[in-house]
Amino acid sequence: MTKRLKHGGDWAGFAEKFGYEPLDFSMNVNPAGMPEAVRKAIADSAADAWKYPDPLCRSLTDTISAYEGCSVKHILCGCGAADIIYRAVLAECPKRALVTAPTFGEYREALEMTDCEIISYILREENGFRVGHDILEYIDETLDMMFLCEPNNPTGVTTDRELLIKIINKCNESGTRLIVDECFNDFLENAGAHSLRDFIEKSDRLLILKALTKNFSMAGVRLGYCLCSDEAALEGMRRAGQPWSVSVMAQNAGIAAFGCAECLSELGKTTGEERRYLIGEMRKLGLSPVESEANYILFRADNSLEEFLRNKGILIRNCSNYEGLGEGWFRVAVRLRNDNEKLIKEMRAWIHE
Repeated sequence: MTKRLKHGGDWAGFAEKFGYEPLDFSMNVNPAGMPEAVRKAIADSAADAWKYPDPLCRSLTDTISAYEGCSVKHILCGCGAADIIYRAVLAECPKRALVTAPTFGEYREALEMTDCEIISYILREENGFRVGHDILEYIDETLDMMFLCEPNNPTGVTTDRELLIKIINKCNESGTRLIVDECFNDFLENAGAHSLRDFIEKSDRLLILKALTKNFSMAGVRLGYCLCSDEAALEGMRRAGQPWSVSVMAQNAGIAAFGCAECLSELGKTTGEERRYLIGEMRKLGLSPVESEANYILFRADNSLEEFLRNKGILIRNCSNYEGLGEGWFRVAVRLRNDNEKLIKEMRAWIHE
């Protein structure tokens, strides 16, 4: 088998081996694809590619400010959400940090670069992989930074809003930097209600991480941003990376994306319908998928499933490299019905092989 990439989605390795591109369930982006306005903005950017991009992303930041309803002083753009994660860690160099497990691996990867002591809060399968109130016991004056992924990747589970507010308050009291990753928030059926955006102006310890990678299917463009009312922290993050991290193409694509953001209005509803279909069909096959709320589903299966599906032209995400999981855990994206039916058909064939 081709060498497994850390984040999955190795369509290039598959294409090199089989001569065609796979049906990729390992990459969880909006299956509706990139909006036409964004495609056009990317193409039109070629005329401006000769000049350096605006290092302050002023036009893009103005657009985000209008969309998010917050001050331009509280926005920082980067080359994808991962860029923002590394900037936040490198700017503050925390000595002690808390991450949940399993969760997105880049939090730990970034923290390890600063020789930070990393505390893991283990999410238990028997508790539905949910964060419990006992996490508050981990937050005190010795904790410099904390990461939460809402909804969490790869479980697709959210944290109760009342508990999230308690976490914010505890981080305010202890001086802990709380980084909440909302990159998959738009796929929730209650997206607006779950976001912590309204707390940005109330807590300068809160930093919300967002990206256009997933919701606008712009993974290859690389554009992310964060919201935080601690202007000194944002300036430190700006200095922690190279000045031209957001290309002309990415800035123009971002402006175009927010200009057609109404296309996201039905995203949570569509995702919910297809997620319930997949979970229901997987249960009929004897599998026990996690009760996800997002556009991906975590489940346990025999390791032979991955290679079987690969030989049928379908990629799924092997989650054995997530802390807190291990061998036999997989994640599939929620795609449109036609693709989802193809996945279930081949999983049924694997079951009966």
